[in-house]
Parts: sequence; structure tokens; C-alpha cells
Amino acid sequence: MTDAISTPVPPSAPRRPSSTSFHGRTISDDYAWLRDPGYPEVKDAEVLAYLEAENAWFEAWMAPRRDLLDTLFAEMKGRIKEDDKSVPVREGDWLYWREFAVGAQYRTWWRRPADAPEGVGHQCIIDEPALAEGHDYFRLGAVAVSPDGRLLAFSTDTDGSERFTVRFRDLASGEMLADTIPGTLSALAWTADSRGILYGLANAQWRTDSARLHWLGDDPAKDVELFHEEDEGFRLDVGTTQSERFLMIATGDHETSEVRLIPADNPLAEPIVVAARRKGVEYDVEEREGTLYIHTNDTHPNFRLATARLETPGEWHELIAGSDRFYMTGVTTFADFYVVEGREDGLDQIEVRYYDDPVKVERIAFPEASYDAALGENPEYRTATLRLGYESMVTPGTAYDYDVKVRALTVRKVQEVPSGYDAAAYDTARLIITARDGTDVPVSLVWRRDAKRGDGSNPLHLYGYGAYGIAIPPGFSTNRLSLLDRGFVFAIAHIRGGDDLGRHWYLAGKREARTNTFNDFVDVAQGLVDLGWTKAGRISIAGGSAGGELVGAAINMAPQLFGAAVAHVPFVDVLNTMLDASLPLTPGEWPEWGNPIEDAAAFDLIASYSPYDNVRAQDYPPLMVTAGLNDPRVTYWEPAKWVAKLRATKTDANTLLMKTNMGAGHGGKSGRFESLREDAEEMAFILTELGVT
Repeated sequence: MTDAISTPVPPSAPRRPSSTSFHGRTISDDYAWLRDPGYPEVKDAEVLAYLEAENAWFEAWMAPRRDLLDTLFAEMKGRIKEDDKSVPVREGDWLYWREFAVGAQYRTWWRRPADAPEGVGHQCIIDEPALAEGHDYFRLGAVAVSPDGRLLAFSTDTDGSERFTVRFRDLASGEMLADTIPGTLSALAWTADSRGILYGLANAQWRTDSARLHWLGDDPAKDVELFHEEDEGFRLDVGTTQSERFLMIATGDHETSEVRLIPADNPLAEPIVVAARRKGVEYDVEEREGTLYIHTNDTHPNFRLATARLETPGEWHELIAGSDRFYMTGVTTFADFYVVEGREDGLDQIEVRYYDDPVKVERIAFPEASYDAALGENPEYRTATLRLGYESMVTPGTAYDYDVKVRALTVRKVQEVPSGYDAAAYDTARLIITARDGTDVPVSLVWRRDAKRGDGSNPLHLYGYGAYGIAIPPGFSTNRLSLLDRGFVFAIAHIRGGDDLGRHWYLAGKREARTNTFNDFVDVAQGLVDLGWTKAGRISIAGGSAGGELVGAAINMAPQLFGAAVAHVPFVDVLNTMLDASLPLTPGEWPEWGNPIEDAAAFDLIASYSPYDNVRAQDYPPLMVTAGLNDPRVTYWEPAKWVAKLRATKTDANTLLMKTNMGAGHGGKSGRFESLREDAEEMAFILTELGVT
């Protein structure tokens, strides 16, 4: 191992056979030793030496491509407005915004009195560059200003472990308070009197199971526990209703939820349970003048909206029925109207509705046939204007204000591309490709209009995710332009497992139906070849976390289709992870993947697709893998074991790289330019392996 670091060559991890048995099945694992027994501390010298050897090999491979890497980085950086600034948002008596200084990796947060002219009374409330100084990694977590506007609570993580420390600032004086709360993992919610803060504390297994109330000036060790979650598969978060009358404690897993409400002016009151947890029923809650608005899937998988009185929270009355076509994704209540968000035929929709006229529906119209739209920051309960975000695959991110009375959109900001961008130079389309079981899978495409296409000669980059009901919208990316301007077609496969087409789309790629996700992705790739958009071996693919699992499964199934693959912090050791209840995420993940400890059928299914367990002696495409030493979501040894096994098993001489961020977690390096350089590394790898300059 030591020699590998000093003289970079592809590392070779020793095989050390080990095995475990469940349900009469034996799992062999030659690389289990790469899990440091002291985790979450990783100090084992041999483990660290192997990771450093892989990093040295990664750097050695990148070294002769430094010019390409620098070119890509310069292109990407040139498309970023360095002194960027968000559109101010009103909250109480203040306008709040964030901005970057030229050359800064992190933002500063500002406010000014709402009635003051521009440039008067500006106050810096968070200086991220100063907070990040001296740290290799920095991430700002929750931010909450007290109801009286005098105090600020915020949380930070400086190693990527996602254990945040909460601190407080007196905004009048600018001084930091002595109060410090370590080990949090949640939002922050103030009591009505601005004296207390509600937060979620993470336990040793990185599970947020305790909602606590901290009174300013008290010892955090004496904080009052308002609720403790006993189910090891559930995690909790805290927040407030839009009206700010109630604090919320929401707990759940991937298919069941339970919400408690506490008066914000009486936080020690007995919490109100809106509805006791019922397996498979999810709901969230808003409140207006004593009426609860409950967004739930109890009678329809695409959700409905019900109401209940605060005095009888379990008596639900239907306000908007569930729909096979319209997938209701969220509801926000304001003083004079409420907003329903959802998707219809896979396209985002935003509707304004009224308390006194239940049949009146005002759907906001957007200018393109395919786009990504959602409510933006709207902290004010009493408002006549909504902040919206909008973009498409050819339209940069746009902030709109929507005047509810006159039903008009006003552009407040359009994402600037300093190096230049002409939307007319690009085209986009939405295709349908039929999967092997006859299911039609949507695909969003974007390309340069002057790119030659139709004969299969184009390189094509295919992206997918397909898990947890997370949709991948057809949004805008400035980084993507570096591929498009080199003749690439960029495609998003809206595969089952996400909820792009509704809740049924998610369920059709979950647990027992999990293999639909991988089949969809491979079938989309083959379909794009069949339609002449590209050809086998000219496709690059990428995905992260569960999307990395997708990449791993795809290259096991159909390696010949792909010319390059990138897997970021990939969830590839699925079976071993789901068999280990001591790992932070595992109990909460069983509803998503199945519990192979108790269920032999779940064991067999996961074993059939888990990328690590299905590596075999065959040719694989060039592959780049990333990991984070402090990653609590996908532990570093998953990608490390996968790469080690691939090196020992695959029959080709294609490139295989792994980069472990030794001081970061699931999201890679922090800082906008450090993160951008990692994006450039990924793209340099893809261009090199596909032979595109």
C-alpha cells in the first residue's frame, strides 16, 4: 500500500474472505475488511493507505489531462455571475437576501428594513466566508430569525458528517450569544416570544429521534425533551406552520408519518397529535384560523386535501379529492388563499385556491411546454404576492413574483451567464420510450441546434435517479453547456422509482418492483440508440447515491451500451447494508428496499440486483467513482469495496478511478468553486473516455 502511494499505479486491495449466512443463504465478501471497525472514526492504517493509494492513482490519471480540466473549469466558472445576489424576500419588518462577493466560495446573508430605500440600513447577519475560514469543509444548515427580528439561530457542519452545531447571534448588537447546541440534524423553530428554539437532536446512530426545547441562556444539557421517537426506523424534524401559530414535530419513515402541533406561544403544552401513525399513510399539515389543512395519501396514492378542526384533528373532511391524473405534491396556506402544487402528465402545476369559493381554481400559466416550476421563498403569511421559481432545459432559472389579485407574473431576476448564453442555439424535446414490460417512459432531451444528429454519431449523456419518489425535473444547467457545445445530446430518463408521473410511478420502482428502475434506464439507453440519437458505446451515464446504485446496476446489466460511467457516493453494497441494523440509515430504509433480515424474498431480490454482489467477470465501461470519508448516508466502504472487487474481477483494461474526499461527506467538497472543480473532473473523465475534445 505504501509503495502505491509513492509510485501511483492502479491499487490492488488484498482479498480476505469472510462470509455471513441468512435464510440458509451464504454471502461471501472478500473486502469487508475495508470497513474500519472504529467507524465513524476511520484510523485503520491499512484502510487509509488503500484510500490514499486510490486517490494517488486518480491524481496520476488526471495529471496529463490538467489542460482539459483547467479549460472545463474556466468554462464553468465563466458562466457563473461571481457577485450574484438573490431577490430580497420580505419577512416581518425586514427584507432578506444572500449574495456572493467576487472570488468568494461562500455567501453572505443580509437584511435591511423593509421601509428603507435600497442601500440604507444594510446589515450582514451571516458571514459564511468568515465561518468557513480554517475549515476544509463548511456547510450552513438551518437558519431562523426570531419572530421579533432581534435574534438569529443558525447551524453549521465543518466536516461533512451532517452533525450540525447551533449558534445564536444578537442581530441588534452583532454579538454571538454563549448558547451552543451540538449534534443537531433538523430545522430550527422559534417560540412565539423569541425566547426559545425547538430543534431535533441526532443520536449516536445519526437518527434524529429527540425534539428538544432550548431556552436562551440555559445549559443545553437541561433542554426539555418534548417528544422522543421510539421507532428506530423513524426520524423526526421540526418546523412551524405557515401561520406561525404552531410549532410542528413531524416524524416518519419512507411510507408512514405522524405530526404533532404545539402552540408557539405555549411550547410546554401537551402536543396535539393530528392523526396517529398508520402504516402506509403519509400526511403533512398546515393551519389557518383553527382549521387544519391535511395533505394525505390515505384514500388515493396521488394524495388529496382534507380539513379538520383543531379541536377534533382526527375528523377529516375531504376538500379536494385525489385524482388519477393530478398528483398533489404539496399545499401551503396563506391568510386569504392557499396554494396547491402538483404535477399533471409529468409537468409542474401551481394552483391558487380560495377558502370562500372551493370551486374557484386559478392555475398559473407558464410559457413553455416542458419546464420546472415551484413556489419559492414565501415566509409571509399575509401576502398578496407569491415568489415562484421557473426554469427549463433551455431557459435559465427565473424568479417571478405572481400578483394573486391580477393574476400576473413579473420577472424579478433571470440567472445571468456572464460568458454568454443564447437560448435560441439549443433545442429540447420530450420523448416516450417503451420499456421491456410495455411501460412508456418519458425522456427529456436538450442539444445544440447545429449539432449533427440522427445518424447515431452523437455522444449522449444520460442521467437518472429513480428512488425515494424524487422526480428529476427538466431544469437548466450551465455546466451542461460544456457537453452540449461539444456535440453531446443530454438526456434525463424519468424512470420508475421517482414520482415524475405520480405516486404510482414511485411505487412501481420501489421494493418488490425495484428492478423496474434499472430496466427502464437500460431500455431508455437502448431506445435512444434505436432512434438514432447515439450508438452503443457513445453513451456516458452518471448518478449519485441511489442514482449511483442505478449506474452500478446498469453497467452490470448492459456494459456494452456505455462508453463512460460516473457514480458519486454510490449506494452499491445494498445487501450488506440492509442486513446491518447497526448502521445509521438501515432501519429507516427497510420500507424503501425491504428487510432482508426478516424476509427471505427481500433478501433474494436485493441479492439479485445489488451492484456489489453482482460484479462478474465481464468487460465494464470506464468508470469514475467518488466517496466521502465522513459520509453518514453512503459509508465510504461501499464504493471502496465495489472498486476493489471490480479491479479484481473485470476482464477489460478500461479506466477505473476512485476519489475519496478525506474531509467531506455525502455532498463532496463545499464551496462553489471547489465543487465546480469536481464537476470539471467528472466532465474531463467523460470527454476523455468518449474521445471528445
